[in-house]
Amino acid sequence: MQHDRRLPAGLADNPRLDRWIRFAGRSVTIATGKVELGQGVLTALVQIAAEELDVEPGRIAIVSGDTAVGPNEGYTAGSQSIEQSGSAIRLVAAEARALLTAEAAARLGAEPAGLGVEDGAFTRDGRPTNLDYWSLADAVDWTRPPTGTAPVKAEADYRLVGTSLPRLDLAAKISGAPFIHDIAEPGMLHGWVLRPPRRGAAFAGLDRERLARFGERVRWHRDGAVLALVADSETMLRAAREMLRADARWTGGHTIPDDAGTPDWLMAAPSRDRVIETGSPASDGEPMITATYARPFLAHASIGLSCGLARCDEGRLTVYSHSQGVFALRGAIARSFGLDPANVMVLHHQGAGCYGHNGADDAACDAAFLALRHPGRLVRVLWTRDDELGFSPVGAAQVVRLSTRLDATGRPGHWTSEIWSPPHAARPGTNGNVNLQLAEALCTPPERGEVADIPDAAGGGGVRNAALSYTVPGQRIVHHLIVGQPVRVSSLRTLGAFANVFAIECFMDELAEAAGRDPVDYRLELLPDPRARAVVDAVARSAGWRREAAIGLGHAQGIGFSRYKGRGAYCAVVAEIEVDEAVKLIGLWAAVDAGLVINPDGVRNQIEGGLVQGASWTLKETVGFADGMIASRDWSLYPILRFSEVPPVAVELVGAVGNPSLGVGEAAQGPVAAAIGNAVARALGARIRTLPLNRERIMASLLAS
Repeated sequence: MQHDRRLPAGLADNPRLDRWIRFAGRSVTIATGKVELGQGVLTALVQIAAEELDVEPGRIAIVSGDTAVGPNEGYTAGSQSIEQSGSAIRLVAAEARALLTAEAAARLGAEPAGLGVEDGAFTRDGRPTNLDYWSLADAVDWTRPPTGTAPVKAEADYRLVGTSLPRLDLAAKISGAPFIHDIAEPGMLHGWVLRPPRRGAAFAGLDRERLARFGERVRWHRDGAVLALVADSETMLRAAREMLRADARWTGGHTIPDDAGTPDWLMAAPSRDRVIETGSPASDGEPMITATYARPFLAHASIGLSCGLARCDEGRLTVYSHSQGVFALRGAIARSFGLDPANVMVLHHQGAGCYGHNGADDAACDAAFLALRHPGRLVRVLWTRDDELGFSPVGAAQVVRLSTRLDATGRPGHWTSEIWSPPHAARPGTNGNVNLQLAEALCTPPERGEVADIPDAAGGGGVRNAALSYTVPGQRIVHHLIVGQPVRVSSLRTLGAFANVFAIECFMDELAEAAGRDPVDYRLELLPDPRARAVVDAVARSAGWRREAAIGLGHAQGIGFSRYKGRGAYCAVVAEIEVDEAVKLIGLWAAVDAGLVINPDGVRNQIEGGLVQGASWTLKETVGFADGMIASRDWSLYPILRFSEVPPVAVELVGAVGNPSLGVGEAAQGPVAAAIGNAVARALGARIRTLPLNRERIMASLLAS
């Protein structure tokens, strides 16, 4: 049966079936441009393919993030892997099955509808036919473009989708096999690049005699402000690295003020402004209620350090990276060094999950720089903790000022959101920029493109989740995009949604208090979407929400809700906390509607991880500045949530059949921040609107009250 159906973007951009699927050796190879970052996506994609093909999952080998053989699906970002790659692979697998079924039917003189498939083998009236996918695969032209018209399975017929298939990547991870850090070979060189202390700083010299003492065991290379070392051993590299750090001298560069990221600094910065209006215009009424919320610059703070490897053989450069966008990285490296992209191959290898633009791309560029100078040798670059916390891009700080009026029934009227933040996305390739730190420091750096945020159609950056899920007569969003600021910012999980959801959901609690309403009941009244109300009701029930709980007793619950990007998964969170001089998490509950769930255990894993990460951002994390640069370069100055501080977590999956899959990877961070913020406000009897809710801010609030 033929259907008119728009192809998913990834399929339209890679319009050859053999870019996605291959049959050989009684196995099926599925290729995806999305990569495994610890989110379990490859397991889910195998389930989707195995379901449509009716083969056992063990027969499927998945190729991920390989620029030589896989489809270019852009970045693994925005909680879109299942929505994008999953939908493409479902259509490709369905079409492959239909083509092979038609070939089998022609050979058997049968109707395609009369044939069945059991683990890739065709049956007729339940009996074997001696035909299977592999014996027929050569008869099909796999170079053809996909049509997207082959019928896919109905949910009622699913056998694998919706089950918790064990993660395919965990067995190897227990032994360390898949990690980029463990790649090694005889004769491998070890490299490192010294970063200028400030962006734009010029190299002013070093003690070459001291460095020369290492002889040929350590070589160094310079290009502009790039100083790079390569050594035969990690031990020798470490000694030379410390000497180079101590001796290198720099001048100039862009200094970062100590107060960077504070609300006053953000609101005073030059900006490019725009206004988004929805609904009816504002009108006069009751006195305005206004509140301002803020989050600081945040580090990715991956526990595993960024790592990259590269080798140049006969003019062809092969790069190994845990980048989230191997095709964009290939283009950026080629452009940085004047190479033909056809002569650059980037292969994804798993690293520490970071969910955003951390140092992975930069470490890969460092390795490529050195590999080009040492052809025929594999060069490994492993960043230090100082590199990771001091020179990785950071997540943008943000201020959100909200205002509205309450009518006689306590419902909000026209709502204004005013947002200040730098761009939230500057990955390699964004807006025509290379965005690699080493490339910026070259004697002849690549030209820079404009500074811009993610378009609203792609989910937005600073305005992500600024549009309300609640019923109001109109909303005005004023976005102040800060340009030309000195801090190197880029994508960090959820982008602007974290600050916007924190602000909106804390403000909802403040409005509920002003209206004399319970926060849960208030939300249920104002949410028009029944799926949104369902997750709020479910999490309140699961957490045993206490509607009559007293305020200011040091122990409380709080709630937060959002639908990620307004079109992803629905997530409601309840946090229970105790607070005296600091906040102690007692428990976290989440209810999630992710539509069609491919792997329930995988979805729960993602929500649990998001809750813990969001809690750490909320309670602990902030990038500090001193002497014109990032100062928070170790765990004592950039604390993260400890394992001993993680509370019991409960995740309930809510939702009816018949809905498409929705992205879940970034659904929980904003709601958990708001839930904790609201719980702290109820426990203290006073609200803290600037993150993190650390000991200093708790004590200041207690002293003020």
